[in-house]
Amino acid sequence: MPLTWIVYILTALAVVVVMLTRVRLGGDRGAGRFRISPVLLNIHTGAGVLAILIWTAFLVTGAGEGEGHSIVGVVGLACFWLTTVVGLMILFRWLPSTGKHSSEAVHDTWSTGPGLSVLAHVGMFLGVCVFTWAYLTSAV
Repeated sequence: MPLTWIVYILTALAVVVVMLTRVRLGGDRGAGRFRISPVLLNIHTGAGVLAILIWTAFLVTGAGEGEGHSIVGVVGLACFWLTTVVGLMILFRWLPSTGKHSSEAVHDTWSTGPGLSVLAHVGMFLGVCVFTWAYLTSAV
C-alpha cells in the first residue's frame, strides 16, 4: 500500500479520535481522575479540528508539489502535534496515583478503563509521526 493511502486513512482516523475524545470527555460525566479540564479539552478539540481542516486542504490541493514543502503542510502538522501532546496529557490522567489527595478511580462509561483512549492517543501519536515522515520525504 502506498504511503499516500496510509496518510489518507490515518487522516480519517484522526477525525474519529478528535471527535470521540470530545464526545467522551465533554460535559460533567467524569469524576475523580476522569474529570478533564474544559480548557485542555477545548484546546484538544480546537487544534484537532484545525489540524484536520488544514492537513486535508494540504492533501487535497497538493500544495507544495514540485516546489518542496508548503507552509500549509507545516501549519497542519504543527496543529496535529499540539493535538497529540494535549491528547497524551489527557491520557496521563488515567495513570494510577497514590497519595493523600488522590482521587479514587471510577468506572469509565465506555469501557472498564482507559483502553480506548490509550489506543486512540498512542495511535494518534504514531499517525502524526507518519504524517511528519511523509511530509519530510515529500511523499505527500
